[in-house]
Amino acid sequence: MSIKYQKATIHDIKQMQKLVYEKVEDGTILKRSDEEIATNVRSYTLVFDELKLIGFCALHIHTPTLAEIRSLIVDESYRGKKVGSTLVNKCVDEAKELGLKEVLSLTYKGEFFQYLGFSIIPMSSLPQSKIWVDCIKCKHFPQCNEISLIKKL
Repeated sequence: MSIKYQKATIHDIKQMQKLVYEKVEDGTILKRSDEEIATNVRSYTLVFDELKLIGFCALHIHTPTLAEIRSLIVDESYRGKKVGSTLVNKCVDEAKELGLKEVLSLTYKGEFFQYLGFSIIPMSSLPQSKIWVDCIKCKHFPQCNEISLIKKL
């Protein structure tokens, strides 16, 4: 196993869409168009085993103090091997380097994020821009079952 983490390029979008397809279809991860991914390509950190894309996530900046971990996906055969934890921690480190103060996550995997030092917060504390820009596109809106968490940096 030769694991390598790197920032995404435009050439990775097709593989990214293929990896996340099943979770987008079941509503676990919010659908992003190729154009939306391209616009935000610098936000994504990818992980490869040799040439195979096995996971990714994005650090999306909301305000000068707040960012969000988005679209975390790890190929099922690599789960439990610290790939997801490493992806999240790389995004948290990037947020620190950028001078941000907090990183949030909306997830169905609250225990995973709590293990990484995130704390549960009320959904009502999320920025309204998050709700109206992202959440409104969700299959489950307005009946959200996700857990909102935050990590102070």
